[in-house]
Amino acid sequence: MSFIKKLFSSPVNEEMKEQLAAGAAIIDVRSESEFAGGHVKGSKNIPLNKLSDKLAGIKKLNKPVVCVCASGMRSSQATNFLKQNGVTAYNGGSWHSVNRLID
Repeated sequence: MSFIKKLFSSPVNEEMKEQLAAGAAIIDVRSESEFAGGHVKGSKNIPLNKLSDKLAGIKKLNKPVVCVCASGMRSSQATNFLKQNGVTAYNGGSWHSVNRLID
């Protein structure tokens, strides 16, 4: 890794890349209309207000989950909720940021 890239690369981004490369599920917690306007390829749309209804299905995935939204606020809430319910979850923040990590 180049010095400049290493200098500006955050440990969170590196860990996120590792989780994504290992097959973590990406859950976009924005509204259906926001999701329809653009999203990470392969991500699943579960709006934040429906997350608790889908918890059993998320647990059945049996793999880490990366939550994304528009800015990182809703994905933070989703990550905390999932962690409190026994799911290994990471806050990916903006879906644009995660999209750059997998491109």
